[in-house]
Amino acid sequence: QEQIPELEDIAPRGTLFGEYVLKYKNKNSSSRADGVSPDFQTINGSKLYEGRLLSWSDEKERRKVTVLGKKTKEVLFGKDENAIGKYIDIKGIYFQVVGVFQNKTNGGRIEERVYIPFSTFQYTFGQVNKVDVFALTHDPKANTQEISDKIRRVMAKQHRFDSNDTQAIGLNSNQENSKRFRAVFDAIRMFVWVVGIGTLIAGIVGVSNIMMIIVKERTKEIGVRKALGATPFSVVSLILQESIFITSLAGYVGLLAGAGILQLMEWGIDMVEAQGGEVTFFYKPEIDAGIAISAAIVLVIAGALAGLVPALQAARVKPIEALRAD
Repeated sequence: QEQIPELEDIAPRGTLFGEYVLKYKNKNSSSRADGVSPDFQTINGSKLYEGRLLSWSDEKERRKVTVLGKKTKEVLFGKDENAIGKYIDIKGIYFQVVGVFQNKTNGGRIEERVYIPFSTFQYTFGQVNKVDVFALTHDPKANTQEISDKIRRVMAKQHRFDSNDTQAIGLNSNQENSKRFRAVFDAIRMFVWVVGIGTLIAGIVGVSNIMMIIVKERTKEIGVRKALGATPFSVVSLILQESIFITSLAGYVGLLAGAGILQLMEWGIDMVEAQGGEVTFFYKPEIDAGIAISAAIVLVIAGALAGLVPALQAARVKPIEALRAD
């Protein structure tokens, strides 16, 4: 941290590997045990659910205490039993449960872990010189890539490897990951727009063809209207109104169907949560009011475009020729 002043927090994590299970009475869990510093919990997005999180006193005194992930707690103790103050067996050593954390990152899989003080992990399990991961935070004004390069150079100097060797040390930036995710979702959003516009154009062509057929079938009616004094504008208006009605009706049915599907999904999510399950991917889906209003406006415009050519064709119908048509 002295060599890279932009860094604000440095939190180590060590993982206890090997064949072992966590035990409480006659219940077992295959959860992973991680030795972490107190800062690591908050940097990693873990939030207190029950009891307390690991403290610096735990770290300093190498206490045999643990904080369970919410899912691990439910496996070992069930949903109703209070785990605080109880002891669990981690690789033959008993640790007192002081808290339960929740963390929705990575689909909630982090809740399947347990945390113990990093110093306890090192000295109790013979991992004194082992650190698997450092969780770092830096000044928001600093450039993430520049800091990553500095970290690589510092570590390369200390551990004697080439700073250009990307396999020697792995660096993972949440900011860079966020940019990649945004790029992926932007690409998906663009794809959806392209598909939507293509579908809309196909719909306009389809409605336009339908209106052309309707105009042809109603040639006599249009001729009679014009013979009785109907203006070209009134004929165009009539055809456009019918085209907009057909397009809007189909579009609104689609909107209602979409809203119905989202409502069914929400009911399904509520049922899953009521039974103790969790849904993190499609959580509380809803329709954006702005998008719905925009869709309604687009439907009206699409209907007008679809009926424009048939309407102009109808306006050019001559009454005498129309009355002679079969």
